[in-house]
Amino acid sequence: MPFILTIEPHRVSWKDDYSSEAARIQTALGSSLTALHHIGSTSIPGITAKPIIDILAEVESVESVDLRAREMEALGYEVMGEFCIPGRRYFRKDDEAGVRTHQVHAFVAGSPDVTRHLAFRDYLRCHPDVAAQYSDLKRRLVDSCNGDFEAYMDGKDAFVKGVERRALEWVAAGRK
Repeated sequence: MPFILTIEPHRVSWKDDYSSEAARIQTALGSSLTALHHIGSTSIPGITAKPIIDILAEVESVESVDLRAREMEALGYEVMGEFCIPGRRYFRKDDEAGVRTHQVHAFVAGSPDVTRHLAFRDYLRCHPDVAAQYSDLKRRLVDSCNGDFEAYMDGKDAFVKGVERRALEWVAAGRK
């Protein structure tokens, strides 16, 4: 089934959706896992989001995650390997209708990718004005891109990179 681009208002239930799935992933990844985090727009209160729960898994090594691929498949995840990002292991899960519900991005604990994702999330949580700008941008892009996911992602790119840069500076400065 092709990916259908939709965004919707924030749902309080996304936090619980993350928590219940995180418990299952913790069991599946076992001792290779060091931490799990809810990331992406569903983790930022008040903003629109694609209704897909993004989960960041900090792991001891990506090779240890590779050894647990069958356990992730047993949870309904498709094992995608690096999927265009070196050093990542990516898993995606769809519901019975073929609609994406969850994505897991596994990186080595403490890697720059972990820092980047958490800084972006935390910055938007602490700067609701910037989060609102991001939400507005996403709504405008969905309205104008006619379901073209690449156009949607390209349209967000400069904004996301700018916020990410500020977020990393904010974290380095001790979160002002």
